[in-house]
Amino acid sequence: MIDDLSREKEFWGTCSNTFFEEQKHFVYGKLMGLKEINNSFRLDKPAKILDIGGGPVSMLLKTQNISSGTVVDPIEFPSWTVDRYSAHSIDVIVEKGEYINLEGYDEVWIYNVLKDTIDPEKIISNAKKAGKKLRIFEWVNLGPEAGRHNITEESLNAWI
Repeated sequence: MIDDLSREKEFWGTCSNTFFEEQKHFVYGKLMGLKEINNSFRLDKPAKILDIGGGPVSMLLKTQNISSGTVVDPIEFPSWTVDRYSAHSIDVIVEKGEYINLEGYDEVWIYNVLKDTIDPEKIISNAKKAGKKLRIFEWVNLGPEAGRHNITEESLNAWI
């Protein structure tokens, strides 16, 4: 039986063609309250951002006015994806969001990830400790076939 991380890594393949996922970033960003300008996001003032579950193509790569950024993801993607992040002063931590113990961020972003995690409530708890502001986009009420968890508006509100 294939585990969830193997399935997710298989989904990304070689990470060469991520257009399908990156298109969704602009839907997520708008609903997360980000300003879109010329196919990128623009923060009003410089901010330190933590992206939990950002994968090989975090929205941070498309965001202007980041003072520093960190992507946390449990999958070790090809080294060139880490090099691309490094070129944009974005750190990468290969770890599950349930196990992070970070702080000092202005914002924490979580999008399209909680349904596939071990403990989404723990991730939200860790995010609240890590940063002052949460920006979250999650599909809700997809049912049990969509992932490990059926995320609901009520569950998200309770955790937040």
